[in-house]
Amino acid sequence: MVIPVHDVNPVRGTPWVTYGLIAANVVVFLAMPGTFAAAGESHLSQVCQLHAFLDHYAAVPRELIHDQLPGLVPTGEVAVGPQGPGCVIGEPGYDKSPVLSVFTSMFLHGGWLHLLGNMLFLMIFGNNIEDRMGHVRFFLFYVVCGYAAGYGFAFLNADSADPLIGASGAVAGVLGAYLVLYPRARVWVLVPFLVFLPLRLPAWLVLGFWFALQAVYSSGEGVTDAGTVAYTAHVVGFLVGMLLAWPLKPGTTPPPEPPGLLFGRRARPREPW
Repeated sequence: MVIPVHDVNPVRGTPWVTYGLIAANVVVFLAMPGTFAAAGESHLSQVCQLHAFLDHYAAVPRELIHDQLPGLVPTGEVAVGPQGPGCVIGEPGYDKSPVLSVFTSMFLHGGWLHLLGNMLFLMIFGNNIEDRMGHVRFFLFYVVCGYAAGYGFAFLNADSADPLIGASGAVAGVLGAYLVLYPRARVWVLVPFLVFLPLRLPAWLVLGFWFALQAVYSSGEGVTDAGTVAYTAHVVGFLVGMLLAWPLKPGTTPPPEPPGLLFGRRARPREPW
């Protein structure tokens, strides 16, 4: 797996929407229960509060497809029963819209690595897509890709009650658009080979390899946590992003490639014979 750190693809203006999305994701994550445990708060209490929070704001495939909300949900409180302490289950004290939950779920993440990974890809590749589409169209594009990824995953897992969270589907759409519009742009990546080796690779190779991994993992091959990562949502979001960006390809200016750079150093010119 390669880690992108920078692309050689300048933008004409400030990507305000990209910055805003990153800021919103960070703020929401910091506000989620359990991110910062209160003094004296038990681990079980944090878990119960998080479950209650996700049941309210996360997208659940069974709710999206069947439009049926559960009659009992975690309330966020802890009680001690015959089997020991556990989360209190009760009737939901809120009205939840399954359709709206797809949008709110795009700003929820399951941990720091989940958040930082998504925001890294959005920062590197989102600015150029926003620059090409414009602020408003890019925001709409991002939301549409997120919805397509969420519903695509839900249709294939219609009976699942596990919450679907994360910006991965929408960010995958950004990657798909980047592959269509800027396939020859150079991307600096770190390749773990004994040490992190910096390489400048074409975007089609970096993003094509990423998509191939998601497609393989979505089938359950080569990965042990296929049940906890919505790889199918990544695949759907990526493909939708490619389709939506395709009409913009003819008018897209290819990015300049800095001459003479090799692995971060300027290559020496060859001596004439």
